[in-house]
Amino acid sequence: MTITDIQDLNRRAVDYSVEIVNHLTPDHLDRPTPCSDWTVTDLLAHMTIQHRGFAAAACGNGADLDVWKVQPLAADPLRDYADAVAEVTAAYDQPDILERTFDLPEFGPGAQAPGAFALQVHFIDYVVHAWDIARALHVPYHLADDFIAPSLEIIAVIPTGEARKASTAFATELPSTPGASPLDRILTHLGRNPAWPN
Repeated sequence: MTITDIQDLNRRAVDYSVEIVNHLTPDHLDRPTPCSDWTVTDLLAHMTIQHRGFAAAACGNGADLDVWKVQPLAADPLRDYADAVAEVTAAYDQPDILERTFDLPEFGPGAQAPGAFALQVHFIDYVVHAWDIARALHVPYHLADDFIAPSLEIIAVIPTGEARKASTAFATELPSTPGASPLDRILTHLGRNPAWPN
């Protein structure tokens, strides 16, 4: 891939997710989300631990499945989410991060990837999870203009069909309509219905 500024893009994507998550109130926790069978509680717990898992992987500890294991929400989930974002941002701010090897067991036993690819996966995950949580909380979501090209480039290499079904990392893709917006193309490719909850 030709994405050269993935550290900055990723930092901005996760920072934007913090802005959206900060709209959360206790009344939102049981709401459904675009992620099938997940409530807001489930989604936020997943988002929080994923930051910590990727942070651990960046520091050479990603092979330990315990660092990816979803935990119950903290007493202050907004603070805990912001802390997890700070952890992964700091871990990604290492000068050789793009050349490091990340252990990513969620992609399969023994799965590894270069840091540059791992950051691209993390970036697209939070482009989409920010939309997920925004929809669930009924708050606006804006896809930054300079997120569009790298997002489309990243999703183009994510397997589809049977290869996608063999992995638990991404939902099965949905058909995209002709003339769909870039955001809708990203969402359907990663298994989201852009019109959710309709």
